[in-house]
Amino acid sequence: MSISDSLKTVLQADTALMALLTGGIHNDVEEISRQNTPSAFDATTKEIKPCALIKLPTEVPAGPYVRSVRTTIVIYVYQRQGYDVIEPAMEKIFNDVNDTQIGSNVWNIEYVGAVHQQRDQALDCPLGLLRFAAIRKL
Repeated sequence: MSISDSLKTVLQADTALMALLTGGIHNDVEEISRQNTPSAFDATTKEIKPCALIKLPTEVPAGPYVRSVRTTIVIYVYQRQGYDVIEPAMEKIFNDVNDTQIGSNVWNIEYVGAVHQQRDQALDCPLGLLRFAAIRKL
């Protein structure tokens, strides 16, 4: 199982988080869209529901071992208006992910930073994101 799939599984097991993210948690897609992630949108209004997207944009060597790497994890959190779901969802994600060993061959996942109260221009909705770094063996 990939680290992205493992993270998704752990986050989906958090019932309080899933109660907030009614549009689900998505991974292995480039972006949230009506085509790629239809469950992230209301069937009637076609508006985005609170949801999250897990992305792994970069990976670099991270000694001391030849096969150890630092994998960046970015988790985007969206909702239609405001930040009343995004902020508590980000707090729950932080608690579920920071200082853990999620996934195979992962030594540790550490919080790197967050961006609060932003706007996704393409989806025309509020956005927040969390960055983590996973130290793992390939």
